[in-house]
Amino acid sequence: MERPGEKLRQARERLKLTYRDVVEASQEIARRRNSEEFAVALSRLADIENKGTLPTIYRLYTLCAIYRLDWQVVLQWYGVPLDQLPAEALQIRLSETHAIHLKAESPVVVPQPVDQAIDLNKTTFLSHMIRRWGKLPLSVLNGLDHRHFRYGFIGLEDWSMYPVLRPGSLVLIDQNRRKIAIDGWSSEHDRPIYFLEHRGGYRAGWCIPAGEHLLLLPHPASQEHPIIFEYSEIDVVGEVTGVAMLLESKRRRRARTSTIPAKSPDL
Repeated sequence: MERPGEKLRQARERLKLTYRDVVEASQEIARRRNSEEFAVALSRLADIENKGTLPTIYRLYTLCAIYRLDWQVVLQWYGVPLDQLPAEALQIRLSETHAIHLKAESPVVVPQPVDQAIDLNKTTFLSHMIRRWGKLPLSVLNGLDHRHFRYGFIGLEDWSMYPVLRPGSLVLIDQNRRKIAIDGWSSEHDRPIYFLEHRGGYRAGWCIPAGEHLLLLPHPASQEHPIIFEYSEIDVVGEVTGVAMLLESKRRRRARTSTIPAKSPDL
């Protein structure tokens, strides 16, 4: 199996570049970036290719630029599987509700059927149909333009929108829908849920504009208090337009009260 350094050497030789050529090109990049960290010395380049020396992220950036290589591919040569980053992140269980700053184009694992297509309009038991797992970009799912979408995770201790959003839910956030709607729904299932960033973290819930304030409403079943924010204290990330959650009937909510009582402005 070829070492990463050997692959980098092959890329250099395909372009008929000498060590000196690479060193001079790297110095130009270092000057443009105003940092010597991007420069690759001749002896260091030889060690990377022949001795398996691990380049810094700055030098790896420089070599990718000079050799016209895909950064993600080169990182995989070094055993860094960027395609597994979203799945890896979701394995780390965090209690706080938070945004997920991962590119929507990151590949995800999806099931591929054996002999028949899956009709997403019908309830389907996939276990009998899956032969293997494949990867495809999130941008092809549902035909959505995911450049405008971000992802959030409802914290394991965040019961504020239960049972509409259970703790541990993965939510899809449309950044193009940041204006708070004041009507247009007929039930709690139709009412828009917004994902907010504030000084202490993130919250998701129903919202009511009130002058210079925004009232964040929890679900009545959560037994939590509404919270009033000043608009200067928050950023509306977007509207929650999709959700994936586990239905863990054996798990019971721990009784607790909200640590952030509502203020009482004139509404």
